[in-house]
Amino acid sequence: MISQLFILSSKGDLLIHKDYRGFSAHTNASDGLYQKLSSLPSDQAPVIMEHEGSHYIHTRHRGLYFVISICATDSPFMYIDLLNRLAALIRDYCGDLSESVVKLNFALIYELLDEVLDYGYVQTTSTDMLKNFIQSDPVVSKPFSLLDLSSVGLFGAETQQSKVAPSSASSRPVLSSRHEQGEQNEIFLDVVERMTVAIGANGSLLKTDVQGELRLKNFYANCPELRIGLSDEFCVGSSELRGYGSAVRVDSCQFHESVKLDEFEVSRILKVLPPQGELIVMQYQIADSLTTVLPFHLFPSLERDPGSSRLRIYLKLRCDLSPKSQAINVRVQIPVPKGASSVSQSLSSPDQSAEMLSNAQSLTWNIPRIHGGSQLSALFKVDVSGCLSVPSVLDLPPLNLSFQVPSLTSSGLQIRFLRLRSELPTMIHTWVRYLTQSDSYSVRFG
Repeated sequence: MISQLFILSSKGDLLIHKDYRGFSAHTNASDGLYQKLSSLPSDQAPVIMEHEGSHYIHTRHRGLYFVISICATDSPFMYIDLLNRLAALIRDYCGDLSESVVKLNFALIYELLDEVLDYGYVQTTSTDMLKNFIQSDPVVSKPFSLLDLSSVGLFGAETQQSKVAPSSASSRPVLSSRHEQGEQNEIFLDVVERMTVAIGANGSLLKTDVQGELRLKNFYANCPELRIGLSDEFCVGSSELRGYGSAVRVDSCQFHESVKLDEFEVSRILKVLPPQGELIVMQYQIADSLTTVLPFHLFPSLERDPGSSRLRIYLKLRCDLSPKSQAINVRVQIPVPKGASSVSQSLSSPDQSAEMLSNAQSLTWNIPRIHGGSQLSALFKVDVSGCLSVPSVLDLPPLNLSFQVPSLTSSGLQIRFLRLRSELPTMIHTWVRYLTQSDSYSVRFG
């Protein structure tokens, strides 16, 4: 049983609030709860916590906190799945999930919550069932993005180069205006991989991990069976290669319960009857056995100015992607000693930028895009108030690198085809998108 539900922004602003048990006097709990969440180390926040005598469960999606208050005796697992499903429903109905989208579509989101939850009890989370009750139309805004999908060829059907979808096509609501529902005749398949990499101070590779998923977004109602052809040499665990092409070996693999696998062992074909909305078809993991080259190598060095409290940080970033590929939204977070007061910088190109975040004790080096085979450098001179001791420099945490690489998978997984089983009176367009992004990419100072 749910007592309250919050959606908080990354800054702690209360975007959505539902009180199912008349605890309106406790709405200020969101402020204290956010302070408790934001004070925790990054990516280490517990899903379940106690605050002011109440028990809370939260998940984070696109920088937003989805929080519910439950009874102490309730099992948390169902509610964790519910919060994840609520985030997927908002993406289905609004086209995207962000703070601005929630603000623009708050009436629609409240209407969704009224249908999903009744007096704190879950009724349904099915997109197909909810579309019969939701009356509000979404407010769609075109977000600013450095990535123009139409220019870099992020989408493709059958092959990535065959044709290109509009840049905003996959971020439309699944259910838009009721007069336009018959025109939604597109199916998108996203192959998204998140990399976790740890590199030691001597440059040795300490850890590599890839978490991948096939995410299907269907705009077509009553869609027939869809056939997804994976790479011929897609292997799970220690199964033998069949000698058809480049090997794509994963350590573990999970499929959605609706996926039929009768042709998977022989032909590497998945069959699914996709509902209208979003569906995670397959999830897989590669642990410490990545055969491809890492996309980036970062070479940091530290030097103290003699007789002063100034620290020189020199960084060299090498992009080891193919010259035909590029990474976007690259950001390097550089820790600085406690007491850092000012910084001067020298960057290798004018489109780069840097800023110092005093409250986080870090510098951020922002790179809009970098092409494969290229190399960038940056020099930062950090003034530290007080005495700059050797231990304070040696004990700095690792640097962190974040990025996105469109049209590429780090595992080498490719989609051979995306086909519908039966002929339809309406032409349905199918698209495939590949994306590799960082989850945690850390490098220790040498």
